[in-house]
Amino acid sequence: MGILEAGSPYQSPLKEKRIMNFFEYRGQELYCEDIPVQKIAEKVGTPFYLYSASTIERHFNVFSEAFAQVHHLVCYSVKANSNLAVLKLLGEMGAGADIVSGGELFRALRAGIPGERIVFSGVGKRVDEISDALAAGVLMFNVESREELFTINETAGQMGRRAPIALRVNPDVDPKTHPYISTGMKKNKFGIPISEALLLYREAVELEWIEVVGVDCHIGSQLTTSEPFAEAVTRLMGLVREMEAEGIPVRYFDVGGGLGIVYNEEEPPLPANYAEAIIDALGAGDRILILEPGRVIVGNAGILVTRTLYNKRGATKNFIIVDAGMNDLIRPSLYDAYQEVVPVVKKDREQTVVDVVGPICESTDFLARDHKLPAMAPGELLAVLSAGAYGFPMASQYNSRPRVPEVMVKGDRYEVIRERESYEDLVRGEKFF
Repeated sequence: MGILEAGSPYQSPLKEKRIMNFFEYRGQELYCEDIPVQKIAEKVGTPFYLYSASTIERHFNVFSEAFAQVHHLVCYSVKANSNLAVLKLLGEMGAGADIVSGGELFRALRAGIPGERIVFSGVGKRVDEISDALAAGVLMFNVESREELFTINETAGQMGRRAPIALRVNPDVDPKTHPYISTGMKKNKFGIPISEALLLYREAVELEWIEVVGVDCHIGSQLTTSEPFAEAVTRLMGLVREMEAEGIPVRYFDVGGGLGIVYNEEEPPLPANYAEAIIDALGAGDRILILEPGRVIVGNAGILVTRTLYNKRGATKNFIIVDAGMNDLIRPSLYDAYQEVVPVVKKDREQTVVDVVGPICESTDFLARDHKLPAMAPGELLAVLSAGAYGFPMASQYNSRPRVPEVMVKGDRYEVIRERESYEDLVRGEKFF
């Protein structure tokens, strides 16, 4: 069941023997835990997202246990997959939440994650969002700019309660990932340059309604080596020593998230190796380590199930046209990202190279390009793998397409954890002028 014996809990089903945890072929049919995927499709319809609860639990446990030797809090990155059932499952396991909006705060609280386990990140916090976070008693704000710091101070003063903060420090480390998901270099919009951080901390400790509690950084997403993380922590530890020498407390050291998963041929480090690199760079001390994993927890815990509509032979390419499109899963179109696509029921047919495309009226509407697949008949199902992170949360209603349902499996039972939208949902809130 899964690839426990292979060593990494985050591998994808690129090869048949490296199937995602709790997603496997039994005979010719793809199962999620103990349920045939085709059976769920018959009841729910397509397209839909399908998540394995056992995979999420396993990934969280493996990740958290890697840091067992230090005092730490795993604050799951809500933006990766914000479904309430996912948040509730993780919250009950002891996870906190890393949020970047008032809506994510609302979701985390609704799922039962207490304010004291919530870290508020994000470069553009509104005053109302700051107020709501203060009222919820969040663990800390990761502050992105001097103006934001002063806005938090003013808002906290109006409410008569001090705001715990860390500065998000930009260490100018190249994460060696896709430029659209790099966040820790000089040219990125995120964070405060490390050369300016100490001066701003000095200002922060003088503000009446601010309580400095930590340091934060985040260098990017889908990183496949530990070295950039270790380099960022090493650079920030120089700042921490300067702060503590001046009597500025650093109770929390937030290293962010960003550890990658296998989509294709990537070889990300095991959680134990990742943890070792960070802990070694952190050195001795009684600081509490904050971690913000997202993709590594849920990415390979979910798939997108779609149905073949048509086959089309083009002048230079052949296409399988399916009922899921870029509005359902935008990663391939947005990042030119690779997603493995496999038949839900394997057939003994000749394989050909095709593009798997959707019904959206855009040339960038594809789920896979130049993919080797067996011939698919209309009505047969395909699964887009490694779709548990940044799938549904980035979905839209483009082309007036209702958003798809989300389904979670645990053992031999499943539940629709988000209903399919209706046409009425498309126009809710609109009115004629």
